Amino acid sequence: MERIEDCINFLLGKAYQKANQLSKQKLSSYNLTSVQFAVLHLLWEKDGRHAAELGERLLLDGATMTGLLDRLIQKGLIVRRPDPNDRRVNRIYLTNKGKRLEQKLNQKMDEANEELLKHFTEAEVASLKRMLAKIGGVNK
Repeated sequence: MERIEDCINFLLGKAYQKANQLSKQKLSSYNLTSVQFAVLHLLWEKDGRHAAELGERLLLDGATMTGLLDRLIQKGLIVRRPDPNDRRVNRIYLTNKGKRLEQKLNQKMDEANEELLKHFTEAEVASLKRMLAKIGGVNK
């Protein structure tokens, strides 16, 4: 490799920095991180998921998920309740406050994605998503 710009790790790192910067800008007024947004998004798709299921979908370990969920509980956006069929398992539910943020936060993240991808065609975006999912081990 002659130039650092030819290194895929460097390029992915720079792309991550740009994406993270945009999502931070869009979510800053809500005092949320992009990972916290991802948890909320999964709950908007299907409320009452198991905590472990959220971790599996986001590729996060149990300790990381516990801290993440604790912070969202402190913000009043979710609650943790025992599963009525298996009290050893917790289910995570949105609060009314968490539900009310869905439209606003989705709009903010759509804006971040549009800004990030504005120089790409639809075909390039689809290809990029497939490649990133493959690299990241994300099943679609």
